[in-house]
Amino acid sequence: MEDVRQYMQSIGKQARAASRLMAQADTNAKNSALLAIADAILHSSATLITENGKDVAAAKANGLDAASVDRLTLAEKTISGMAEGLRQIAQLADPIGEISDMKYRPSGIQVGKMRVPLGVIGIIYESRPNVTADAAGLCLKSGNACILRGGSEALHSNQAIAACVRAGLKAAGLPETAVQVVNTTDRAAVGELITMTAYVDVIVPRGGKELIERISKEARIPVIKHLHGVCHVYIDDDADIAKAIRIADNAKTHRYGVCNAMETLLVNANVAAKVLPELCKIYLDKGVELRGDDASRKLVPQMKAATEEDWHTEYLAPILSIRVVADLDAAIAHIDTYGSQHTDSIVTENYTKAMRFLREVDSSSVMVNASTRFADGFEYGLGAEIGISTDKIHARGPVGLEGLTSQKYIVLGNGQIRV
Repeated sequence: MEDVRQYMQSIGKQARAASRLMAQADTNAKNSALLAIADAILHSSATLITENGKDVAAAKANGLDAASVDRLTLAEKTISGMAEGLRQIAQLADPIGEISDMKYRPSGIQVGKMRVPLGVIGIIYESRPNVTADAAGLCLKSGNACILRGGSEALHSNQAIAACVRAGLKAAGLPETAVQVVNTTDRAAVGELITMTAYVDVIVPRGGKELIERISKEARIPVIKHLHGVCHVYIDDDADIAKAIRIADNAKTHRYGVCNAMETLLVNANVAAKVLPELCKIYLDKGVELRGDDASRKLVPQMKAATEEDWHTEYLAPILSIRVVADLDAAIAHIDTYGSQHTDSIVTENYTKAMRFLREVDSSSVMVNASTRFADGFEYGLGAEIGISTDKIHARGPVGLEGLTSQKYIVLGNGQIRV
């Protein structure tokens, strides 16, 4: 335990020192590092696959489920995707040093804001080795240093990717310690990372609800996170029915195991008979298990009865809860009671109702006539994301480069003194 503490403290000190140098780095140096890392990843493809093979073999031997093994596995396509992602980050505008809202005050001074890095970012994640490259790239471009603690099941893969990151940083003349990947599987390392207030400025957990709950409970450092995505689509009685069916189908069945997939469908009672039989046939043909309230089950007898727990549940699976509601007020009340403030959408052609939904639904992403699957950093034009935040302070929604920065006030004067 003492060895782990000393190791993590050493990493923290190096990250803090590197963060000061990263804050000074110009855009060309950061972009050069990103491109060099991308090249190193492609050139090391065979090594990455070999090291990943060790992790996959161990995972299978330890009985890891098929979905987790799939997320863990690196293929040529995945590796190419990591390199391309880094190149895309290099093409994004550099937010650091951006000055905004400059205004003259009566005293003659100018007051405005400058965008600056957060400092040192600790990222804790599970399974997916590609997160190592994505997180390193986003932190690097936003002028931060980072400490990455991947899942124990991906240790060999993450260390191989880390070697590529170090090579790219060195080639660009930036400190190799700007990105450090924790090389121990000891869980005590996480406990140290989330309490190192002298060295770490923010923690970003990426993984299952159990991991994020633990981090949120034990961290002494600010956390950017979302616990779960209980996302809703509400089909209004002023909806275009064909449009509504297309959106509700996509929101649920495009991908099941993602946080922006719809988990509960709400349908206005005036159009339920027009919508549900046709829409539910699509779901049933695709193997989706349906759980509904009494009104829904009268229209689609194949549904199971929904329980109170179902309305709270993020399934991440081909299961969908369905409720018929009286009106917009009832839909908003349901979302307010059972939602997770992640992503919610209304399908309606009524402008007034759409604006009410946008104003009154308290989620990090609120949509009109669009699938919840669009709640994503790339789709929002952020280029990439470090995760999605349902918090209300600092960052909310998909967290891209700007979410990994802060602003400070700057004042420009010409000899003014306060009287």
